[in-house]
Amino acid sequence: MKITLAAIAPTRSRAKSSPADALVADYLARAAHFAPCLAQNFPTEAALLASLDRAAARTSPHLILLDSRGNQLSSEAFAAHIGHQRDNGTQSLILAVGPADGWSDAARAHAGLTLSFGAITLSHALARAVLAEQIYRALTILAGHPYHSGH
Repeated sequence: MKITLAAIAPTRSRAKSSPADALVADYLARAAHFAPCLAQNFPTEAALLASLDRAAARTSPHLILLDSRGNQLSSEAFAAHIGHQRDNGTQSLILAVGPADGWSDAARAHAGLTLSFGAITLSHALARAVLAEQIYRALTILAGHPYHSGH
């Protein structure tokens, strides 16, 4: 299963690399030892949704949206969700950090899961870094790797 960390990031706001981008790259490189992983930016929500239609292979991509109104999951439950998708033949898992004004109803309708990191507000760059770490953590949990100690 290929995992993509997607972000709605207009070109003008992504002119230079940030420390958060370095964290994203580091955690996705670590995660790539367990599954193919990449980061991809989209200029608009519409561009992300259009890519979902083009990306359909044997199975449709499974979309997980970060949304403040989403479900709060433990790392173990998040890993179980990813493992369930993998075990049921999902070929492409797309986890997306959204536009500044939030996801549209159309985007939420495409999502297999909406995920929230809680009531706190994070910058989108920091949310991508946290999501990249959670992807790595989930894959290590599924692999029985000692990175996740359970607390």
